[in-house]
Amino acid sequence: MQTARAPDTSTDVPEIELLGRIKAGDRAAFVALMRRHNQKLYRTARSILRDDAEAEDAVQEAWMIAYRSLAGFRGDAKLSTWLVRIVVNESIGRLRKHKRDAEVIRLGHGDDRDEQTLETTMDETPGVQTEAQPEAMAIRGEMRKLLEAKIDLLPEAFRTVFMLRAVEEMTVEETAAALGIPEATVRTRFFRAKGALREALARDLDLAVGDAFAFAGARCDRIVERVLARLDAARPDA
Repeated sequence: MQTARAPDTSTDVPEIELLGRIKAGDRAAFVALMRRHNQKLYRTARSILRDDAEAEDAVQEAWMIAYRSLAGFRGDAKLSTWLVRIVVNESIGRLRKHKRDAEVIRLGHGDDRDEQTLETTMDETPGVQTEAQPEAMAIRGEMRKLLEAKIDLLPEAFRTVFMLRAVEEMTVEETAAALGIPEATVRTRFFRAKGALREALARDLDLAVGDAFAFAGARCDRIVERVLARLDAARPDA
């Protein structure tokens, strides 16, 4: 691949133009394409492999496969879809090598087992064998602090009912008697308090999701450099 003049490789450049430049041997255009899709591909690989280093390697290999196949890309599907499919296949292949009984990940399909698996795995703490492990304790501590902060934001009437019912595990009857309010009021306030907490925590979760497995600049640079190095090593005149 020749080192051509540095073209405009901003996010505004249409991908069809980048592809044309890449096919003509423009390295800068290929770098721009990698940087444009690296985060999506890394997150895809990471979701399958659950390992940072393996995910990086999978993305690197996927780019090599994509580069060798770009000439045959006709645009029948979106480029991003095509690239994701490549990294998914590469990631599944790696998973199979490490785990012989790994199931094929069926994108776009699901059944009752998926729901059962979700209910089971979401109750687990990844990589935790005992509650005494420092990492698990730290995570639980942070979650507790967040929950406590949100409980503090509840109006007093609702906060007290929630504390008695949820934290102290008092019955509706006991709570009503302790606060001198009707049982129906206890039920209503507890229901609304839980709803408010769920919404508040969900908003924080939505904000955090965008930063999950953040694709730091160094990671992106590393993948780009390794792919370019492998392309250089593969050149006939290398």
